[in-house]
Amino acid sequence: MLDNATLVPDTALLVPGAAGAAEVLPEVRAAAVAAVEALLAASPARVVVVAPGRADRMMPGPFAPTLAAAGIDDARLGWPLTAGDVHPDVTPTRVDGPASAVALALLARCGWSGPTTLAEVAPPGTEPLTVAPGRAAELAALGYGLASGPERVAFLVAGSFSARRGSDAPLEHDRRAAAVDGGMLADLADAGPDARVRLAGMAPDLAAELAVTAWAPWQLVLGAVPRRATVRAAVPHVSAPFGATYAVASWSTR
Repeated sequence: MLDNATLVPDTALLVPGAAGAAEVLPEVRAAAVAAVEALLAASPARVVVVAPGRADRMMPGPFAPTLAAAGIDDARLGWPLTAGDVHPDVTPTRVDGPASAVALALLARCGWSGPTTLAEVAPPGTEPLTVAPGRAAELAALGYGLASGPERVAFLVAGSFSARRGSDAPLEHDRRAAAVDGGMLADLADAGPDARVRLAGMAPDLAAELAVTAWAPWQLVLGAVPRRATVRAAVPHVSAPFGATYAVASWSTR
């Protein structure tokens, strides 16, 4: 059953050393580390890392994440890059998706060495999933399956909100971005039944247009939360330092 879930940004800059000697996003990093430490302090039996990827796939640990695909030399990073239940006779699976690698590096930084599953899900706009009917329900069913059973499961979700806020954004500014971000963040902080319905009902084409990478991963969380569950929520950090909205949020069903 789902015990808790934490959302962290999926930017490679979250990992110390990713920007070389420059110190970037220290407040975001500190909030993410604190949230993951709290997630692990609840002693889950398994951690499921959920992140946007090129296609839907699921893998068991252990993992060897790398940010080489983002053009970053792993040797200069300040966090360990082996994550999950490490066994001396098992070769870790190389994970080169930047979002997955960031989440796994964060998990390793916080000392997790227990059972780990990685679920990568294709974001809306990825062919052939562009505005696919029923995509949210499909992802919710996957989340339900991952959290079913008696063991207490925690979800560590990597994803960000719109990447179209202002002149320094990665993509062209979109005047809808601030309002959409605000609505999603308010619902994350609320976490009640109506808020969960609104999050599940966000149009995938709108998420694709605004480059909301958290949309698909968070649908798994929505599927894993029991319909009548009382969810305690916190959103300790929100910022948009480079025209993309980063948030750290946590849900608990305990």
